[in-house]
Amino acid sequence: MPSGSIYVPQDEKFTGASPQNLYVTFWYAGRKNRLRIRAAIAVAGFVAGNLLAARFGLDAFATGLVLAAAAALIDFLIAWRSYERTAVWRGKRRGEVRAGRLLRRGLRRYGYRVMDGRAVPGAASIDHLVIGPGGLWIVDNEAWSPDTIIARYGERLFFDEKFGTSVAKGLIDAASSMAALLNRETGIDVTIAPVLAVHSGKIARDGAIWGRGGTITGEGLTVAHPRRIARWIRSQHDAELTEEQIELLARTAARILRRMS
Repeated sequence: MPSGSIYVPQDEKFTGASPQNLYVTFWYAGRKNRLRIRAAIAVAGFVAGNLLAARFGLDAFATGLVLAAAAALIDFLIAWRSYERTAVWRGKRRGEVRAGRLLRRGLRRYGYRVMDGRAVPGAASIDHLVIGPGGLWIVDNEAWSPDTIIARYGERLFFDEKFGTSVAKGLIDAASSMAALLNRETGIDVTIAPVLAVHSGKIARDGAIWGRGGTITGEGLTVAHPRRIARWIRSQHDAELTEEQIELLARTAARILRRMS
């Protein structure tokens, strides 16, 4: 690690390196080992193909070749997806762009409005505001290192060994500020629930660690991987809003909430 150890001599080529740069360096350094493992998987696929061919009377070589190629391709895709899930943390992608695209894809056809980059003048700012039949949500984006464990113990959130209270409080305050402003301007009594989209790290829930797809709620904040959020929002029914109310809230939000650049 960049901070090193008093017992282990520093390696000069890593001095001052960021965790992101170290991750990329070690990823490419492990390429030969991944190729060896992929070759072993392909051989296993070829053997399995020959066994299947003998069982069902197929061409042994062709069946083995197809299964070997399929097994190697699956291994490649798993490794590549694991690397790509760190793109936001590495600064190669913008989390708010990715989350906004996923939210619109998963919610618009169900009558939800997704507004990006909004702020209460002089107060809080958030990445996304979602307004739909089941209520209102704000969604913010963060990225931690791939080995960060995000968990809930009792009612408290933890990001590795750090309390999640400050993260939760900031988003809860932002949601409260926006809800108060919309209530005053529209006369519709609504609450806004905060959601944090995490683009890297692992969510621990019910004793299992989820590389992606997990969702936990604690201290008034829901934390989830981006691909999970739209489905989770559709499952919530914090309010019952009509199309007219959704339209009024969306037009009011567009008018009074400052758009972030």
